[in-house]
Amino acid sequence: MSDLIDIILFPLYVGLFALFFAARRKKIQDPLLKKYHRYGFWIKVFSALAYIIFSKFLAKVDSTFLYYPEGLNIAKLIIKDVNNVKLLFISGKDFDPNLLSDTFNKGYFASESNFFIARMVTALSFVSFGSYSVITLFFSMISFSGVWRLYKFFYEQYPQLHKQLAIAIIFLPNFVFWSSGILKDPLCTGMLGWFTYSMYKMLVKRESIIKNLLVAVIAAMILAIVKAYILASYLPFFLLFILFANLKTIKRPFVRIAMLFMIFIIIIGGVLVVGERLQAEMEDLALNKLAESVQTTQQSFMRISDLAESSFSIGEFDGTPAGFLKIAPAGIVATLYRPYLWESKKISTLMSSLESLALMLFTLYVFLRAGPITFFGSIIKDPMIMYCLLFSLVFALFVGVTTLNFGTLVRYKIPCMPFYLIALVLILERYKAKKKRLASLKEASPGTNNV
Repeated sequence: MSDLIDIILFPLYVGLFALFFAARRKKIQDPLLKKYHRYGFWIKVFSALAYIIFSKFLAKVDSTFLYYPEGLNIAKLIIKDVNNVKLLFISGKDFDPNLLSDTFNKGYFASESNFFIARMVTALSFVSFGSYSVITLFFSMISFSGVWRLYKFFYEQYPQLHKQLAIAIIFLPNFVFWSSGILKDPLCTGMLGWFTYSMYKMLVKRESIIKNLLVAVIAAMILAIVKAYILASYLPFFLLFILFANLKTIKRPFVRIAMLFMIFIIIIGGVLVVGERLQAEMEDLALNKLAESVQTTQQSFMRISDLAESSFSIGEFDGTPAGFLKIAPAGIVATLYRPYLWESKKISTLMSSLESLALMLFTLYVFLRAGPITFFGSIIKDPMIMYCLLFSLVFALFVGVTTLNFGTLVRYKIPCMPFYLIALVLILERYKAKKKRLASLKEASPGTNNV
């Protein structure tokens, strides 16, 4: 019966969202932006549908055994007794485990980030008739709203690269797919986009200060609850870009020196904050995974077996700075380029491995085409490339050393993938521009070759 309701309601809600975003699209003046907005919307719709099929029939994921059933269970408790609405405002660790719909999920709500997603499902169930497919669509649309703003942020600075930016942000398969389900990832990608664009409009464009400040604060708060390490690894480098962007408009030497000093402080502070967060994550990792995985039911053994099948190792970490530096390159490589094709044993990881292979080949192409000098010089000279690449690498390091299996790696890594790809695109673009300048100089002085 529930599947029949899903089949009926999904196209109905797709139509409602289509009308809503079509009305928003009428306000867009740029025809290119209109085109990509329309493409982006329908890609997210079909991606949500693909995720529904995948999670319902092909794989066991958090959406179907944790977030959706427990969120729907809380909604039923509220309907049964309106006083239970207080369950939406308590912390996860204070939630009575006896109220769970499945005792297997005992311990998961101790993590506030897990409970936050369940609460979102509860709230959305009241406007979706509790439909799994419709709630999935809502999560996908939340992601799309923020991802679109991330695209606008880059497009406003590089309109000539609209196709490359669209591939990196709107069309990237793994990024699109894993940000379309009832998971933490759609919220994280959506909020990252909202935060980026709002901060840019407020601090660089100086537009709608109060409105953008409010949006940025809300987005940052949600990120801090759901996946704080994303915010910790992103904020220092994004602020670095913002400061460099404002530095260009400042003519007074004293103020410029003060701004450079602030940049230095932000870099140092950011590295320390990310380091502390990384250390805390690594210390808690074993206990958290144990609490989530070790159960006494047959279902838990099946889950543990599944995790073991896709597990991988980047080497042992002995807790010392030297030991951390030793595994750091392997962690970054694991995030950006793994799983390799021969490591993929499932449909979900196969899709990611194909994308990772393409990314590895593109990285080699850009590095060899531009050459080491232009490649590394671009990172130093261009604040945008610096911000995108540094965030990507720090985030990749964070995820690579704290993720133990490919099943979670393919999801956890998606926030940094557009930024890494954009950094490569911009490096290649700088090389092409440099090549054109040299060709122009050569044409302007043709007699130099005859000396």
